Amino acid sequence: MKRSLLSLSLVLLTAPAWAAPADDEAALKLATGSGCMACHHIEPGAKGPNGLPPIGPAWRDVSAKYKSVKGAQQQLTATVLAGSSPYESHWKDKVSGLAMPPNKVAISSADAAKLVSWILALDVKK
Repeated sequence: MKRSLLSLSLVLLTAPAWAAPADDEAALKLATGSGCMACHHIEPGAKGPNGLPPIGPAWRDVSAKYKSVKGAQQQLTATVLAGSSPYESHWKDKVSGLAMPPNKVAISSADAAKLVSWILALDVKK
């Protein structure tokens, strides 16, 4: 019994947060409630309800760009919380927005980290 509890604990501690597709609903609820969906879509090329392209990059594009980058989880979580500089935009000429505003008032650090984990775990469509 002790051995199975230890094994389960190790699995839970080493499994990436929000990596399972079953977590899509929870992640989308968090993203919608935090205001993220006002500027971002999941799929590249998606249009908003007004027919305009998103202000920020599609999350599958973010996943494709950062999935294999060392430290991406921490870097992107920091960007969600602090925002990005319009002068150093790494999405310039790819989306209509210039910079991401700080979101510390809209989402907690823990929830931002969960959402970024989910984004990085998205399958990249080719």
